[in-house]
Amino acid sequence: MLSISVNNSGQTQQVNHDPTWKVIETTFNPNELHHKETVFTLGNGYLGVRGSFEEGYIHEHSGTIINGIYDDVAIAATEIVNCPNWLPLTIKIAGEAFRMDSGDILAYKRQLDMRLGILSRDIRWRSPLGHTVELHFERFVSLASQHYLAIRCEITSIDYQGEVEVIAGFEAQPHTLGIEHWQTLKEGGTDKIIWLHGKTLHSEIELSMAAKLVVENEADTFAREFECSCELTKQFQIKPGETVSVDKIVTVYTSRETSTPAEIALIDLVEAPSYSTLLATHIAAWERVWVDSDVIIEGDEKAQLSVRYNIFQILAATPRHDDKVSIPPKTLSGFEYRGHIFWDTEIFILPLLTFTQPTLARNLLNYRYHTLPGARRKAQSMGYKGAMFAWESATTGDEVTPQWVPDPNGKLVRIWCGDLEIHINADIAYAIWKYWQHTGDNQWMCDYGAEIFLDTAVFWQSRVTWNEKRQKYDILNVIGPDENHEQVDNNAFTNVMVRWHLQTVGVLWEWLTINYPEKAAQLATKLDIVPQRLENFAFIADNIYLNHDQKTGLIEQFDGFYDLEHINFDDYEPRNKSMQAVLGVEETQATQILKQPDVLMLFYLLRDRFDLKTISANWDYYTPRTDHVYGSSLGPAINAIIACDLNQPNVAYTHFMRAALVDLDNVRGNATQGIHAASAGGVWQAVVFGFAGIRITENGIIANPNLPSHWKQLKFRLKWQNRWYQIDLNANQGDDNNEIEISPLSPTTSISATSQTSSQTSPSEAFNSIAGIIFDLDGVITDTSEFHYLAWKKLADQQAIPFDREANEALRGVPRRESLMGILNGRPATEEQIQEMMERKNNYYVELMQTITPQDLLPGVADLLQELQAAGIKIALGSSSKNARTVIERLGIADKFMAIADGYSVVKSKPAPDLFLFAAEKLGVSPDNCIVVEDATAGIEAGLAAGMKVVGLGPEERVGKAHVVLPSLEGVTWNYLQQCLANYNQQIERIKINCQ
Repeated sequence: MLSISVNNSGQTQQVNHDPTWKVIETTFNPNELHHKETVFTLGNGYLGVRGSFEEGYIHEHSGTIINGIYDDVAIAATEIVNCPNWLPLTIKIAGEAFRMDSGDILAYKRQLDMRLGILSRDIRWRSPLGHTVELHFERFVSLASQHYLAIRCEITSIDYQGEVEVIAGFEAQPHTLGIEHWQTLKEGGTDKIIWLHGKTLHSEIELSMAAKLVVENEADTFAREFECSCELTKQFQIKPGETVSVDKIVTVYTSRETSTPAEIALIDLVEAPSYSTLLATHIAAWERVWVDSDVIIEGDEKAQLSVRYNIFQILAATPRHDDKVSIPPKTLSGFEYRGHIFWDTEIFILPLLTFTQPTLARNLLNYRYHTLPGARRKAQSMGYKGAMFAWESATTGDEVTPQWVPDPNGKLVRIWCGDLEIHINADIAYAIWKYWQHTGDNQWMCDYGAEIFLDTAVFWQSRVTWNEKRQKYDILNVIGPDENHEQVDNNAFTNVMVRWHLQTVGVLWEWLTINYPEKAAQLATKLDIVPQRLENFAFIADNIYLNHDQKTGLIEQFDGFYDLEHINFDDYEPRNKSMQAVLGVEETQATQILKQPDVLMLFYLLRDRFDLKTISANWDYYTPRTDHVYGSSLGPAINAIIACDLNQPNVAYTHFMRAALVDLDNVRGNATQGIHAASAGGVWQAVVFGFAGIRITENGIIANPNLPSHWKQLKFRLKWQNRWYQIDLNANQGDDNNEIEISPLSPTTSISATSQTSSQTSPSEAFNSIAGIIFDLDGVITDTSEFHYLAWKKLADQQAIPFDREANEALRGVPRRESLMGILNGRPATEEQIQEMMERKNNYYVELMQTITPQDLLPGVADLLQELQAAGIKIALGSSSKNARTVIERLGIADKFMAIADGYSVVKSKPAPDLFLFAAEKLGVSPDNCIVVEDATAGIEAGLAAGMKVVGLGPEERVGKAHVVLPSLEGVTWNYLQQCLANYNQQIERIKINCQ
């Protein structure tokens, strides 16, 4: 048994026999209500849900936070809003509603299963009338299908016989920190479903929810339904020893994703799979994520649990299908900082994603690209050139940091961060550079990253000031990461990061001009990048002032820091708040008290630029001047890394656990406000770059481990330059301080859920249940995309609609009608016109298709089909095309297929699973005994939703959700395919074993 202590509470969170995957609370303490709402937060990147009770509780801080839903607010300009609450579910026993503050709680357990992404609660409750029941609540927000949310309640009677009533509804107009943001446009329902349609008061973002209530075996006579307007009510009889299950399934859409959220929410709800099916695909999605992002620590259950918790909360908040949002500093779990975006994302969160989920990292960097116009507007408004990123950003990238806020006495206080905390420009450039260096994503750097990197450098050229006396450049009137000191000159962190930025921009420009000359020419014109400017960048970089005493190694944090008063923290102990809160803002600014140590942060970000003497001297100087416990939550994880570099693992462990438990143990007393996102990302970095001592060199990855003495083993995976590395370190490997070279795993294929170890498990043993394979057509068997493109292009030209190959790429795997609607992009058309245009496009395609011959089979297809047929594997075609049968006949392979599922077979096309389920039925093979081979994102999602093993062909950013990712079928044999899937299966089994 492992207990995680909770500050200010005599209670503990008990972790059961599987302590490293589950956070468990066995006693409900109302005083911990808001803290635990944060701890038990669920999310899927699209939205987050605080851990409030389904039945509600007095003074609760419930929250459903959808990323990107901002609305106007006084002082802070805009804030992320609390969306309508989808949780309400009331259980009535003999007319008495179950509540945690009513009747008697005889037994209680609440559990967050991080491996599965499920929150559950078990209660034995005696009602005020003396009836005893057991209730099991379970809920999840689907990671596989982000618009689905679900709750299951199992009701077991202990001694009660009679009627149970279940009521499901929405809370339509929740407030956000006391501020109202919602107008209800329409709500209602039938005896089967309810719906809600509203919009924000100022930004006018529409949101729609729909819900249905499903009672187990409701076709039986015991279940009765009643019509309702805004609630769903169901009643049934129960007797002692009987259990009845009730499922509430919810869909949610906003106008950020579709112009018709109400319609889409209702359609998806009507066609929603069962709770069990939704849950199965959700669990499978989390299992795939954990394979690449998990960290395994042996010998320290408390550290293991807390590390997984921090990783879980980052993964749960990371947008997967939207690159116009980022991760707020409280993730999607709270409203502090109004949901604005800070440097937290780039410096603290992004490394975890860059090395384990690079496609998600790219989404976050794309957010900065989309907000680049706002950064340019800010620079211009303040009299500078280039791009000046907002310290606090929301939808547009314009600065939303409040300039004035009232203090507790109502006096307005000037907030300077939006004007002066300019290091964020270099922080974003740094994150872009590191993403590029680690992923090798050259195309992204060309298309997006280079422009940000260059225009933020242009800003520095206009921001520095020449100091004639020093013959150096100053950067005056700034705020560094240590926000205890405002309006300082030559902040060391800012100056050194600017130096790095301006030194590095020349390397980037040389690469761009050589490899992408057209893009370089375009940016040169757009940003005025001329040789003289590049020379000026280099000159500024070489001459930025830094007060670095070469004799002692000390770096002054900013001009005049040494002259400030030194404070002994011991004189103020015990305390439960920051030194700034103890002394006051102005008083703290006159001292050397640090919120976080700027200088030490440099030694981590630019660790190869400083020698051990400099690091050690500054550690000794700045560490005792830092408010480690109640200062910034961003500091402890970085301090842990520096301590490891100085061979102080025990000191590092103290800092590390302070970060790791910041939310679970409410270390700082403010976890009620939401998850500390930057700290969570820093925890992963402390493990990987601190204790494991990972260094990235030109030749690959090396480790210089410095594990805590009680850690027996440390294991995790990293993806670098598109190759996976498995790091497996034990307690003895760091004793001789030798570097360990880490070899990459086999590069022959990218298997998204396997370590690709040299296991000798027989493929036939691991996957002898596979009896059928379903192939998509276009991009898998043959490449008719050019025909589709030419047909759509001809139609678009006739309609005078711009259409190119890039636009065509977005139509890959999309049915004809949806493709046409995408091309029309809101242009009006009657149904008759739509039908005519679809028919016209199809005729163009059919004409082109007549040129297809067996020579158009893609490499490897013919041999693989022949081998599968010889092995007795049943083969089907699963294509949305209504011309699929004709195509395979012209390719000369129609005799290989036992079944064909095409555009005529089902009503709902991919990403719905119907097409593949239809094919499996025609083959007479169970879905879980089928493999799908696909090259489109929609097809991958369809195969996963069907419960099949999925092989994706193409780039990982498009098909990375598949169990196995291959470049093509060229050279792929049936035995090789089985081995890939067997490796995947072995990795999942390892996860399950580690969870026992």
